[in-house]
Amino acid sequence: MKTTPRRSVSLALAALPLAVAVGLAAGNAHASAFQLKENSVKGMGRAFAGAGAAPDDYAVVVNNPAAMLDLPGRGLQVDLTAIQVSAKFKGNGTDALGRPISGGNGGDGGGTEPVPAIYFLAPINDRVSLGAGLTVPFGFVTEYDTGWVGRYQAYKSDLQVPALTFSGAFRINDAFSIGASAIAQRAKADLSNAIDLGAILAGPTQGAILPQGADGRIRMTGEDWAWGWQLGVLWKPTGADRIGLNYHSKIKHEISGNATFQVPAAVAPLLDPAFTNTRGSATLNTPAFTELSWWHTFTDRFSFGASVAYTEWSSFQDLTIEFANPAQPNAVEPFGWRDTWFGSIGGDYKLNEAWTLRAGFAVDGTPTHVDTRTPRVPDATRRWVSIGVGYKPSETLEINAGYTHLFVNDAHIDTVNATGDRLTGKFENYSNLLGVSGVFRF
Repeated sequence: MKTTPRRSVSLALAALPLAVAVGLAAGNAHASAFQLKENSVKGMGRAFAGAGAAPDDYAVVVNNPAAMLDLPGRGLQVDLTAIQVSAKFKGNGTDALGRPISGGNGGDGGGTEPVPAIYFLAPINDRVSLGAGLTVPFGFVTEYDTGWVGRYQAYKSDLQVPALTFSGAFRINDAFSIGASAIAQRAKADLSNAIDLGAILAGPTQGAILPQGADGRIRMTGEDWAWGWQLGVLWKPTGADRIGLNYHSKIKHEISGNATFQVPAAVAPLLDPAFTNTRGSATLNTPAFTELSWWHTFTDRFSFGASVAYTEWSSFQDLTIEFANPAQPNAVEPFGWRDTWFGSIGGDYKLNEAWTLRAGFAVDGTPTHVDTRTPRVPDATRRWVSIGVGYKPSETLEINAGYTHLFVNDAHIDTVNATGDRLTGKFENYSNLLGVSGVFRF
C-alpha cells in the first residue's frame, strides 16, 4: 500500500503521547515514578517512618488529618527541601533503518529543584481541629543536551503539581480520632522533544529524505485544576502506641494546552496541514494511595516508627491524546505501570529538651519497566538513608534540618517510538535531599 505524507504523519503523532503523558502526569520525583514524598523536613530525617502517626509534625495535615488533634495549639510550619538529582545515560540509539542515531549521551538529565511545603493548624476545641497545607505531591524535572541520542524521546520535561489541602479532625474518644481533607490540585507541564520527520518522509519521498535527515521539534504546554479527597483514622491502643491509616483518592485531570511545532522549511510543504501549531487535551490521573503508620514511644528520649504505603500506579496504563487539528489523529501511548510499595523505619532520640537526633531507612519500588520506561522519568527502585536534627530553643519555636541520600538501581531502557527510533541502555541515577524547616507556635 502506498504511504502518503498524511498517513506517515499519523505514525509520528503516536509518539507524542509519551511527551505529554509524563509531562502531564515538578521538582524531581523522589517517591515512585513522579510522586514526591518531600512534604516535611522533620519526617524526611526519619525517612518518613510513622508519617501518619507521629505526634509532633504539622505535615499530618496532608499525611493523616486524624492525627492533627495531638499537636499543641495553633501553629505554622514552613519547610523547604532542595532536591538534587543525577541521571546519566549510557547506551545508544538506532533509527528506523537500524543506523546509529547521532549525538552524545545527553549530559546529566537531572538538576536541583526546591520543593516547599507550608502548614497551618488551629484547634477549635479539644475534640475538633482544622488545618491547611500547601505542598507539591507530584512532579519532576529532566533536561538533556540538544542533539543527544535520545532526542526523539525527550529534551526537557518540567511538570509541577502543587496542591492545597484543607483538613478537619474529630476526636471520637481518647483512643480514636478521624479526619478528612478536600484537595485542590493544579497540574502544569512544559516539555519538548525532537521529531524524526526524516523517518516519516522516507517512504513518500522514495528515500530522498532518510531518518535523521529532517529533525523537527515539538513543545507541549498544558494545565488543569482538579479536586480530590482523603480520609484518615488514628488509633491509640496504648499510651505508648499510635497507629494511623490514611487513604488519598485518585485525582482526575483533564489537561488542555498547546502543541507548538518547529519544522524545517524544506519539508514543511510535504507535511502540511499536519505538524502545525494546535490545541490538545488528555486525561491524566494522579494515583490513589494508602498508608499505614505506627509510632511507639519507648522512653522519654527514644521513639520509633514505621510506615508502609501502597500506590495504585496500575491506573496509569496508557494515555490518549486528542488534537484539535483534524490532520493530526488521536494517539495512544501504552505505559503498563504497576502498583508499588514503599516501606520505611526510623526514629527520634532526644539528647535533651532542646536537641533531637533522627535517622531512618526506606525502600521505594518503581512502577516502570524496561520496555516502557522513558528518559523523561528514568525511574528505578531506590533505597533511602536519612538523618536529621531538631533544635527547640523555646516552646514557641523549633528548627529542623534533614538530609537523605537515595541509592537508585540502574534504570534499564529499551524503547521504540512510532517513527522507529530506538533507545537502548541504562540510566545511572542517584539523588540527595537537603531540607530545613521552622515551626512557630502561637
